[in-house]
Amino acid sequence: MTRKIWLLIALAILLGAFSIYLNRDWFAKDNIQIYHRSRPVRVLALRRKRVQDDSLVNPIVFGFDRQLKLTSLKVIPMSDIQTNKFPHPIWHLISESNSVPTKDFTYGASIKGMHPAVKGATPDLLEPGVAYRLMIDTGTIKKEHDFIPTARTP
Repeated sequence: MTRKIWLLIALAILLGAFSIYLNRDWFAKDNIQIYHRSRPVRVLALRRKRVQDDSLVNPIVFGFDRQLKLTSLKVIPMSDIQTNKFPHPIWHLISESNSVPTKDFTYGASIKGMHPAVKGATPDLLEPGVAYRLMIDTGTIKKEHDFIPTARTP
């Protein structure tokens, strides 16, 4: 092989390495963005089934940047996480096989394809001003999101 061919091969390898460097996010783990919002119940929403009629906090809706098939969902008080080795979730849903992809859900509401980890368990009421952690698992990705519910407004 001539010197010119070796230079072209080296240039091709350099350009390939540079391209991989620029596109390194191809090899990164998927990043899920989780958000929450809390709004007072509107008069129009009274027609829909309310999840927490006797709650002290405004309903909280959690959402993702894309649809996800959840395999596990937990809400745990931060005080339990800080003091206990095995914290007790106040809301725990699981899916053995076939959860429906979802982009958002309300705290305490049922999610298609998921059921309580303990049969017949219901979610505990949230307390205003107390920090909680939402933990989700999609099978390949685990993500956490901290939130503090706001007191119910009339």
